[in-house]
Amino acid sequence: MNPLSVRSTSPSRRLRALAAAVLAAAALSAPALAQSNAVSPAANLSPGAPSPDPRVGLRAGLMDAGEAVWNLRVVSKTPPTESFLGKTNSDLAFTGRYAIQGNYNGWQIWDISNPSHPVMKTAYVCPASQSDVSVYRNLLFVSGEGLTGRLDCGTQGVRDTVSTERLRGLRIFDITDIEHPRNVGNVQTCRGSHTHTVLADPRDPENVYVYISGSSSVRSEHELPGCVRAAPSADPNSALFRIEVIKVPVAHPEQAAIVSSPRIFNDLVAPAKHGDAPEDVVAAARRLEEARARGAFIGTTSGRERVIEGRYINPMLDSIVKARSGTGPATAADSAALRAALPGILAAMFPPEAVRPGPRPGPTQCHDITVYPAVGLAGGACEGYGLLLDIRDPAHPVRLTAVADSNFSYWHSATFNNDGTKVLFSDEWGGGGQAKCRATDRREWGSDAIFTIADRQLQFRSYYKLPAAQTAQENCVAHNGSLIPIPGRDVMVQSWYQGGISIFDWTDASHPREIGFFDRGPVDSTRIATGGTWSAYWYNGVIVSSEMARGLDVFELAPSAFVTQNEIDAAKTVHLDYLNAQGQPKFVWPASFAVARAYADQLERSNGLASGRLAAVRGALSSAESLSGSQRRDALATLASQLDADASGAGDGAKVRMLAGAVRELAGQSR
Repeated sequence: MNPLSVRSTSPSRRLRALAAAVLAAAALSAPALAQSNAVSPAANLSPGAPSPDPRVGLRAGLMDAGEAVWNLRVVSKTPPTESFLGKTNSDLAFTGRYAIQGNYNGWQIWDISNPSHPVMKTAYVCPASQSDVSVYRNLLFVSGEGLTGRLDCGTQGVRDTVSTERLRGLRIFDITDIEHPRNVGNVQTCRGSHTHTVLADPRDPENVYVYISGSSSVRSEHELPGCVRAAPSADPNSALFRIEVIKVPVAHPEQAAIVSSPRIFNDLVAPAKHGDAPEDVVAAARRLEEARARGAFIGTTSGRERVIEGRYINPMLDSIVKARSGTGPATAADSAALRAALPGILAAMFPPEAVRPGPRPGPTQCHDITVYPAVGLAGGACEGYGLLLDIRDPAHPVRLTAVADSNFSYWHSATFNNDGTKVLFSDEWGGGGQAKCRATDRREWGSDAIFTIADRQLQFRSYYKLPAAQTAQENCVAHNGSLIPIPGRDVMVQSWYQGGISIFDWTDASHPREIGFFDRGPVDSTRIATGGTWSAYWYNGVIVSSEMARGLDVFELAPSAFVTQNEIDAAKTVHLDYLNAQGQPKFVWPASFAVARAYADQLERSNGLASGRLAAVRGALSSAESLSGSQRRDALATLASQLDADASGAGDGAKVRMLAGAVRELAGQSR
């Protein structure tokens, strides 16, 4: 039986049942010693990086904070519109000339055809947590997980424990008329949708698939029939330890429905975790005493005292009021009853380790899944594990392998390199609301972990973390990013909340290096306040960042010793019709002289071809570009053949062959 379906006049029984649902998300694993694998603060710095780092010591402020920028150009900074000011901006999706920005109060659509002056096209108020957004053709998908989201998008919220007005799942909008979106479907799920991932199967153009990652408590079966909180061993219909796959007929999105619930977590056990940083232990003790002094609810789980947040306590207090047929707010007696029952609730939910039969189970859900249809793989960032999934059958993803790391606290998101031979996982240690980039924080905590993929297995190579220390007043940890399509290299832009954005090269998986950044000072110099970049993605020549408090930022790469103008021009030859970063596209570069010259620049940077020979190649490219028709074709064909011969004796034969291929494509284009 689902705990929320229990109806009892006994406050104690009612509280235990309700707590089983609402406190599940508050469970934390027992601390464990981290592996000794320290990373030097300089490990991710590039030679020639500015010193001292201008990100250190920036002036605080909301809209007037100090700024530091390196190898980027700030194109525009656009503040939120009135309806979204003071509400948290979340993730981004793109279609055509539009950037769609999620927000806890709904979502906004910006026309970025002129990136120096984004124009608001739609500000759609529809509160939900966290309004993760994706697009496919004329459809917009929006996640909802919190208890207050409404089917009618109303702003009044939902107070009842069980309600037919609540939306926890996926909203579907038709945005054919971009200024007048229409809600054309909703799919309710048992744990809501914290994030979602759109999978377009090239073999099934009539449908699109959506993977749902819901990390909240299981809702009542009275609110959504079929929702079961019991473990799968007790009830095979459990809503735990699974994801949902929604099939959406593109022509009839109103028929969207869950078609499978793959249990990709089977047989995983709880991984080892690192403990808190020393200063966090001291700060937690101080907060605990302050909470006790103000009368907050405090409980013990896994041998550790914790403050139980109001979002878990308030529904339980409401249930006590209802159980005694009362009205209005909870009384002192109600609070006393809950305090008396709380130890029993927690003891039942989290028994001592000695009482537990066998090892503790692993994660019950993913935080986010990145699909890469071009290679038939997905990377699942699943709380305590990083998963590699086979998605060739979209409705039935299969786990190929799983990796854990005691240095990682919360596997958050994944990004593949373009040829699918590597995958990067991020660790959202601290949940995005804490300062985890301080000078005293270990470099491998709250970082990225880079793996190579061979025989569909993962091999750890290195960590990458923002090299610049941030203050204790700045929430900072690895978050959302995407590849930048520089041919022949793996270059990524990534958000770090109030750590700003970092651009880094991970072509050498064992030695990632930062090559550009943008950062602001803290929102507030006295405390951690909401702010920082949630997502930073490359889209059709620009980098677009969703700033949680400050709006929408747009950047361009600037030429430097690490990225040449030719490489930037080559990246801009890649045009996408739409982009969901979690539905990763494969970059394909059209034949162009910019691509060929980009490879030549890379050979110069790596000393991969003798300087005299490289000068001759560049001269031949310029000469061929001045020709046309058969003359250009013949000149390029000759150069390609010469490069084939050069490759065997070159310092970087693989890159010379890439250059030869790019020249040969140009020759074919000149027929």
